[in-house]
Amino acid sequence: MLKPLITYIEQQSTSALRESDIALMNEAFIPRKLSKRQFLLQEGDICRYIAFIVKGATRQYTVDEKGNEHILNLCIENWWTSDRESFLREIPSIYNIDAWEETTLLLLPKANDYYYRVNEIPAFQEMRIILDENNHMAAQRRLLTAINFTAEDKYEEMIKSHPDLIKRFPQHIIASYLGMSKETLSRIRSNSIR
Repeated sequence: MLKPLITYIEQQSTSALRESDIALMNEAFIPRKLSKRQFLLQEGDICRYIAFIVKGATRQYTVDEKGNEHILNLCIENWWTSDRESFLREIPSIYNIDAWEETTLLLLPKANDYYYRVNEIPAFQEMRIILDENNHMAAQRRLLTAINFTAEDKYEEMIKSHPDLIKRFPQHIIASYLGMSKETLSRIRSNSIR
């Protein structure tokens, strides 16, 4: 079960994983399976894990007072999901994270100091730095896109940067992620086919 995570870390870092590192990770990470629409995290709960997606897809979202979902993140295999603010500060989350497909995860808990011990592994540290840098750049790009791009340009940017997400999630989820109505996205898609 740990093999996809080991492969991912090895691809992201130049430091080699030692046998003792892998043994620690094997102790620390907890395998978990979620059915479609099963929650990993619900609004109001404290996030206790960071999760590596081995197989499947998740979405992170809020629900407004009218019951509308606002998608913050969509994640698939070899991506991490969590509410880092809730996890690190141990405060109630404002987000929900659920499985969009049957999903297999590896959970790294903060309990028993596993999180801190795993973060001392040089290859894991290097992977985390790269991941943090990439996430920061992606967040800036997404904010710029939200502020400056037309609805058509937002969709085109997503096709270029994340075609795999468009294939995995339905139109109403993609529309919410892009901050537009499903009708607007449907119109854009119809116009692009012509």
